[in-house]
Amino acid sequence: MTHPSIGVAVIGAGMVGRAHANAYRNASTIFDSTLPAVRLVAIADVHQPFAVDAARRYGFERAETDWRAVVDAPDIQAVSVAVANELHREITEAALAAGKHVLCEKPLAPSIADAQAMVDAAAATDRVGAVGFTFRRSPAINAIREEIISGRLGRVRHIVGNYWTDYGFDPHRPMSWRYQGGPGSGVLADIGSHLVDLAEFFCGPTTGVQGTSMTTLITSRPKPLGVAVGHAGGVQLSDERVPVGNEDICTFTAAYDGGTLGTFSLSRVAYGHANTLRLDLFCENGTASFDMTRPAEFSIIDGTPGEAVNGARQVFIGPWHPYVARGLPMDFPTVGHGQNDFFVYQARAFLGQIAGEDKLPPCPDLAHGLHNLRVLDAVVSATDKPVQL
Repeated sequence: MTHPSIGVAVIGAGMVGRAHANAYRNASTIFDSTLPAVRLVAIADVHQPFAVDAARRYGFERAETDWRAVVDAPDIQAVSVAVANELHREITEAALAAGKHVLCEKPLAPSIADAQAMVDAAAATDRVGAVGFTFRRSPAINAIREEIISGRLGRVRHIVGNYWTDYGFDPHRPMSWRYQGGPGSGVLADIGSHLVDLAEFFCGPTTGVQGTSMTTLITSRPKPLGVAVGHAGGVQLSDERVPVGNEDICTFTAAYDGGTLGTFSLSRVAYGHANTLRLDLFCENGTASFDMTRPAEFSIIDGTPGEAVNGARQVFIGPWHPYVARGLPMDFPTVGHGQNDFFVYQARAFLGQIAGEDKLPPCPDLAHGLHNLRVLDAVVSATDKPVQL
């Protein structure tokens, strides 16, 4: 399909919405300059000051307070859905029906039934329907994956994934949509969806889940008196407290083909860990590790050096690794990058799909987002019954 230009919009001007807006602004500056012109058309958010501020910061033409204005706009061809999970289905279905291409944030929907409806809606059109799993765009994660696929590290035997955050550690942080919903809609859906996806990125489809434990340590939160951005800090609070409906901590194990085992730990109350995603992959011929607090490097140990000097080696990401060459303004070894760049790579891939390019790995489709939800649902179903000792 050919496009003289692609008009883009972002629905949601919170933390992840800003990441999408910034990504669209930069997507046409990386890799080959073969994209159609990208027009930054609109930012929509029900809270007008957020929409206006994001539109101004990232160079979008206008701000809207109703997502329907984006769906109905003839000058918009592609939309990012970056709002609360409970709104994903309605907005995505409407955008697809209006002929828009859609990139929806993870987790795809609040329920499997909603996600299935979104998949069906995409199947009824010829539009691109994609789900955002941004860590798949990490140069270091892809470099490790290449070592596995090439056979140098060999098949993964055991993957250990930890994703620890502290946005919910303070019991006086206000209630928001992130703390509402039943078991599995808390830290598991919010950040565990990333770990489930990354494990499959390395190990293939999940074949089983067991041993789940979930707990809610902060059982109520104060009702906010205003609207907050991001993880709901910096807003005035009322004296009224609202019950928390989902989990703060989740641990579980998963199985993959060939006997590969995964063990996972998730927390949103891990004090001092703002965004600590760590992967350790124990393979047939060696071990590799990645830590999001040091995103432009990874460590590896294999049998390449002699035994007397063998050990874990720190590898700095450079232009010989995925996404770096022409993917950074300074595509040079040891030049840092981070999660915001992953969003740029994701936006570039999404726009390329719309334009009919195949130069980057495509964004996972909505069916993949549905599959991810099925695994999360299995994690919830595998909750252990406590044994009193």
